[in-house]
Amino acid sequence: MAEGWWTAKIRRTNSYVRARVSDSERAELAAWLTARQLQLFDWMHLADRRHGLNVVAALRATGATDADLLVAGLLHDCGKGPRVRLVHRVAWSLGQKYGERVWWAAGRLPTFALGLEKLRNHAERSAELAGRAGCSAVTMELIRHQETPRSEAGRLLLAADEAN
Repeated sequence: MAEGWWTAKIRRTNSYVRARVSDSERAELAAWLTARQLQLFDWMHLADRRHGLNVVAALRATGATDADLLVAGLLHDCGKGPRVRLVHRVAWSLGQKYGERVWWAAGRLPTFALGLEKLRNHAERSAELAGRAGCSAVTMELIRHQETPRSEAGRLLLAADEAN
């Protein structure tokens, strides 16, 4: 049975609140990321770091080994930045479900206009940041088109993202 919208959002909220990255998980990344990519990972919000690690684990569980895809899975949300908080994400999700009026109303609250703008444009911004961190053009394209995949690798990324 498919997970309902509210169930999925509650699961994601729990994941956000409980997010942790162990020292061993962080150390393992140094084996396959460049120093600049690792710096970008460290800059991300803790919940997005945890989510990226979960997406990579899901990709690997499908047998994925392509480095471009795995790096895209890890960094695909880096454009949200470290200051997009849970309240911004809740407002974003409610706007997706109930319409842009939610975004309009939330945008009047302090920090919300910027938070919502980062969420709206995070795929493009994530691709740009990944490029500045030395990621390949393939990784950048996977990140840029994460919501509308153009390849089988992109579809794998989207499925792993949605599952986590």
